[in-house]
Amino acid sequence: MSYSHQNMGSGLFLPLICPVFTVGCRSARGYEFGRTYVVRPKGKHQATIVWLHGLGDNGSRVISLCLSKQCLNDSLCLCSLCSSSQLLESLPFPNIKWICPTAPSRPVSLLGGFPCTAWFDVGEISEDLHDDIEGLDASAAHIANLLSTEPTDVKVGIGGFSMGAAIALYSTTCYALGRYGTGQPYTINLRATVGLSGWLPGWRSLRSKIERSNEATRRAASIPIILAHGTSDDVVPYSFGEKSAHSLGMAGFRQVVFKPYEGLGHYTVPKEMEEVVHWLASRLGLDGSR
Repeated sequence: MSYSHQNMGSGLFLPLICPVFTVGCRSARGYEFGRTYVVRPKGKHQATIVWLHGLGDNGSRVISLCLSKQCLNDSLCLCSLCSSSQLLESLPFPNIKWICPTAPSRPVSLLGGFPCTAWFDVGEISEDLHDDIEGLDASAAHIANLLSTEPTDVKVGIGGFSMGAAIALYSTTCYALGRYGTGQPYTINLRATVGLSGWLPGWRSLRSKIERSNEATRRAASIPIILAHGTSDDVVPYSFGEKSAHSLGMAGFRQVVFKPYEGLGHYTVPKEMEEVVHWLASRLGLDGSR
């Protein structure tokens, strides 16, 4: 799984970042989560979204790239960064607070055990993909902890790119089930989920788990989810995005939107992000320009 400078999943929201971060904490396996960066709302605080980066990235990647000679010498990268920054500054939704955490550095099976930032361990992206439940639960709990101190009148959601989308979707299934994979209670009241170029962990057993509980069925039906995937994605195949949307729908998630992007590879573009943010504003009932 290779991530180039075109991967804007981790850094798209960071040019407006405030110098605020939390000290890393440790997961169940002892891996330390990195710094968490916060983009403060310019207007009335109505919603908080945790945005999750992809494999090998971090919460401050755009800032780091902007300061590097490699980025400045890469016209494609520089163009992507500038357009993303301009997009953020022009979006008429100053009511969202963005929280951008950094995954722990851990050995990754896909990379032959080489360590890099990853929300959980992952092997080859295939139909037989093994789910690292312990790693998924640890990251989902870390994300939930970041949202646990938000004001009660603020709506909260989760979004991410690639592996970040996978952990966002896993967290959403934990919300619906009311528990993590280990059985511990999940207490965050999620209001929206965004998944870009990712996949759904645990898709094989999700439907049977949801159907065992009336409360899980109700929660699954209540949460809006938007998935977007490029048809030319050569890292996480487009078919995985389609299968994720289908599996969620079959499990009772009634408000799933799937948006294909013709010719798009494993990266995001301003048009995609603008549509996602408008979708968020609509589903969360944000005031817009105030």
